[in-house]
Amino acid sequence: MQLKKDKEILRNYQEAIRHEWLETNGLGGWAGSSIIGCNTRRYHGLLVAAVVPPAERMALVSKLDETIIVNNQQFELGVNNYGGVIHPNGNQHQLSFTKDLFPQFTYEVAGIQLTKTIGMVHGENTTFIIYDVIKADQPFTFELLPLFTVRGYHGLMRANDAVRREANFSNDVFKTRLYDGTPDIFIKIPGGDYRHNPSWYFHFNYDIEKYRGLDFVEDLFTPGNFSISLKQGDSLGILISTDDPVEKDVHELFRKEENRKKELLKEQPGDETLRQLVLAADQFIVRRGEDLRTVIAGYHWFTDWGRDTMISLPGLCLSTGRYSDAKKILAAFAKTVSQGMLPNRFQDYGEPPEYNNVDGTLWYFIAIYRYLQATGDKEFVLNELLPVLQEIIEWHFKGTRYNIHVTDDGLLYSGERGVQLTWMDSKIGDWVVTPRTGKAVEKNALWYNALLIYAYFLELNGNNDEAIHIREKALVTKKSFNDQFWDEAKGYLYDVVNGSEKDESLRPNQLFAISLPFELIEDERAKKVFEIVTKRLYTMVGLRSLSPGDVSYTSCYEGDSFKRDSCYHQGTVWSWLLGAYVDAIMKVQPIGNKEQARVVIENFAYHLNDGCIGSVAEIFDADPPHSPKGCAAQAWGVAEILRVIIDYGLLADNTKPAPTAMKLVKGALA
Repeated sequence: MQLKKDKEILRNYQEAIRHEWLETNGLGGWAGSSIIGCNTRRYHGLLVAAVVPPAERMALVSKLDETIIVNNQQFELGVNNYGGVIHPNGNQHQLSFTKDLFPQFTYEVAGIQLTKTIGMVHGENTTFIIYDVIKADQPFTFELLPLFTVRGYHGLMRANDAVRREANFSNDVFKTRLYDGTPDIFIKIPGGDYRHNPSWYFHFNYDIEKYRGLDFVEDLFTPGNFSISLKQGDSLGILISTDDPVEKDVHELFRKEENRKKELLKEQPGDETLRQLVLAADQFIVRRGEDLRTVIAGYHWFTDWGRDTMISLPGLCLSTGRYSDAKKILAAFAKTVSQGMLPNRFQDYGEPPEYNNVDGTLWYFIAIYRYLQATGDKEFVLNELLPVLQEIIEWHFKGTRYNIHVTDDGLLYSGERGVQLTWMDSKIGDWVVTPRTGKAVEKNALWYNALLIYAYFLELNGNNDEAIHIREKALVTKKSFNDQFWDEAKGYLYDVVNGSEKDESLRPNQLFAISLPFELIEDERAKKVFEIVTKRLYTMVGLRSLSPGDVSYTSCYEGDSFKRDSCYHQGTVWSWLLGAYVDAIMKVQPIGNKEQARVVIENFAYHLNDGCIGSVAEIFDADPPHSPKGCAAQAWGVAEILRVIIDYGLLADNTKPAPTAMKLVKGALA
């Protein structure tokens, strides 16, 4: 079964641009646009290359607009927004968009029907486009207009005189370098002709950038255009690359990538939700250096983040059997530990990593524990990782950056003015929106788990006395947690405890006291937490970050950067939290828990055909209809949903129609 949009949606511009597609190359680069080929983000393009994988990304080739010429008539298939003027409007000729292994576009005009399939070569900054002529009453001329931007991927290009206007075309390969210090760009068009006509095209408007309150106008440059004669049955393959493709066969590269994707799915059942999530998971696992791996946190603007990587690793790598990738990721991050901390994020252009996080380091323990459970690879864990974990534990007990330290009561404290340390990390200038300074609830759930996991590894290594000592520390943590965090009046856990100050905000963070491998609360308390999270925070696409009715609750994630950042964790729904929610279901619902968990997945599955088709958005509006926002495709959202589907066997029933409204999870708000 394919994910599909038909012509009724495609020919409605405003509806069509809500949806987009994404292909990636395992290096941190990508190709992507809306499902009608109209770029709506500065990040859209046919070739966004990772010059130094997985970073230093450059938007190189923005578009390749097509025109069919038959009987002296021109039919343009491209779509562009020039400030309210949509021209051309090739979506009026588009029959369908489908997403199976690759995104595919079908057009029909003047007795001609052709499909366009787009993908990337794994391990190369190379995009392939294959046009198959399904039907043609007579031969026709096919023109292609390449539009270049050549800039850092966060920027926008305006017309300028510095652009190089020269280009070369020989042996079916076009070559240009538009600016000093930028990569060569090659386009291979077998059998094509090239007409040199350097020109600027002005005022492309990007709808989503405008909606986000950012600059949204760009000018694009073309050196000229290509043309080729086609007839029924022809298959035209095009390569766009930073490497010379003269010796490469596009159809061979396509078959190789097709087989690679099929291999990813070989061990998976035919469930469509599962298949698309496995393919989506592959997009986030990328190369760092020559032989290590990391995880891109989200497309299009994130690099690799410590927290996101460790949360994502079990779903992306372990549940899918990619144990070698998991090992390379864990090894890569072991090399980056500093003062007992994993990096918060790696920057775009090789600057030193940032370390302002407290929980990513603790998620590292969870990821390693699950790796050992999945693989039994004690040699790697005990010989290479256990010394790193020892260093982390020691630094946390004696204190490290940002006032992160264990207090006398065994709880983990962190925070200082102007620094954001938890996953609720929004910061505007010097204002940390949700500082959560003190003893945050999920930090201490993670700390408790880290202690017990460390003790377990010590036992495996024969360090029994030290293991007993660490377990005693964990017992102190558990007792103090239950003494200090339980709000008897409200029946749930405080979000943060800082001396006499206790934050009563109802947030999903408390769920981790249940969902992690080692629970901090049990029995009636666990049931009460689960029930109120279900009632106040659960939605079909994730959990709200703050309960409705709270004075800081914001129903819609919209506006300029200030407005959006200020409500990022103030009600906005986060997809990745569904993983912890399903874990909690399996622990606190002794009867019918699998059926309840399956309902959660069935509620969610419709989203794979919404937003970025086949992937999972970072966030959603807090109130219905929960429109997707933020990153179009987010690693931990894909990973956590994939993890619980595979690990708990929650295959969706695809014979059922996608829900138009949320099926009620027991106890959830209607």
